[in-house]
Amino acid sequence: MNIRQDIVTTFWPREEGLPVEWRIEPGLVAYPDALAAMEARAEAIRAGTAPEMVWLLEHPPLYTAGTSARIEDLVQPDRFPVHAAGRGGEYTYHGPGQRVAYVMLDLKRRREDVRLFVASLEEWIIRTLARFNVKGERREDRVGVWVVRPDKPPVLGHAAEDKVAAIGIRLRKWVSFHGISMNVEPNLDHFGGIVPCGISEYGVTSLVDLGVPVTMADVDVALKAAFEEVFGPLS
Repeated sequence: MNIRQDIVTTFWPREEGLPVEWRIEPGLVAYPDALAAMEARAEAIRAGTAPEMVWLLEHPPLYTAGTSARIEDLVQPDRFPVHAAGRGGEYTYHGPGQRVAYVMLDLKRRREDVRLFVASLEEWIIRTLARFNVKGERREDRVGVWVVRPDKPPVLGHAAEDKVAAIGIRLRKWVSFHGISMNVEPNLDHFGGIVPCGISEYGVTSLVDLGVPVTMADVDVALKAAFEEVFGPLS
């Protein structure tokens, strides 16, 4: 079985405990504040004093460096603030118009399988995009969700592809934090200060860039419905 292709519907629901809290933060959240809040919530989840949570927000323009980030991929180090994220992966960009979803789940009460968790995050994104008639696809050699771009010149002998959503997670004692970022309508030029996720052969796109006239609120509704299909009920 291809573990990242054959995702079972409702693969990750808990059989017990409180529904996952779904929180949408207004305005822009400073990255250090988000990190501190995630750390505190993850610890509370481990201790059993708070329910799991999905936290939706936007950041001011910034770059984050994952644990595999290479300094040569930071093309313009003075363009925006750069933060060490502590998550897996390489450099990525966050900014207005991008929906960031921080996912704090207790995998001990679900399933202790990191690869399948990442695949399920991809499935969540793919189902969200499908609600806007966008075909998101996973790639075995590249984490994240991609769209084929027949309107662009081929790359390396294959159809051009752009990344529409990124994934970067961290687990501590089987509680997850960090999560996903989906490009709704960010300034795509801002990705030019880095080599996104260390991949230079492919581009970056957004829903609006793909010609889908959606708002952040539209995307939030779709994210919520798709999350419940893959991970179970929300509060």
